[in-house]
Amino acid sequence: MAVASRALELIDMRTHKGSHPRMGAVDVVPFVPMRGMTMVEAVEIARRFGKAFAERHGIPVFFYEEACTSEARRSLADIRKGEYEGMPRRLQDPAWIVDAGPQQVHARSGVTAVGARMPLIALNVNLHTDDVEVAKKIANAVRHVGGGLRFVRAIGLRLEDQGIVQVSMNLLNYHKTPIHRALELIKAEAARYGVLVKGCELVGMIPIEALEEVASYYLQIPGFNSRQVIEYHLLPD
Repeated sequence: MAVASRALELIDMRTHKGSHPRMGAVDVVPFVPMRGMTMVEAVEIARRFGKAFAERHGIPVFFYEEACTSEARRSLADIRKGEYEGMPRRLQDPAWIVDAGPQQVHARSGVTAVGARMPLIALNVNLHTDDVEVAKKIANAVRHVGGGLRFVRAIGLRLEDQGIVQVSMNLLNYHKTPIHRALELIKAEAARYGVLVKGCELVGMIPIEALEEVASYYLQIPGFNSRQVIEYHLLPD
């Protein structure tokens, strides 16, 4: 709550510009159950936080993923449609009654989504080209809504400071769509345009389980798991 409140003090959506979809100064607050915690507990905490946040700051809040109150709002991407600029119209729709807070966009801070979900992996793949249309075509081929991989969201972006483009991905369920599968599909699609992968960026942290599949695939070690890593046995229970 302290971090979110501080962000509201520093960020003014009326003057904010960016390339990534967004609808609020505190765009999204996910609660992710880790070891020793259940999804049921995460949902309870998410809803409690969302209501308290909305009441304290007068900001509309939608619950998403496992904390959603409507299947139409399960997907964060569906809630974000129209972004900050389109939210005044969105909140006039009777189908989009907020879960907490006022039924009116906060002019300075926008709208916030609060949810409970499994760990999300934010993986960006940089390409050896400055053609953003190539990145967009690859992103469309990889993401689920474009006919690609289930549990993958992707967009194509230009990295102006580096003179290259990027396929920016969110992997929503690494058990069902592992990292290597998404990366290999991007490589295959990029080859259609004579483009190579320059490298990858990991945004934030990643569950150790997700790396098991990466090691198993690229090292060709069937059945590899984190218990074969020495440091795993030094971690507290």
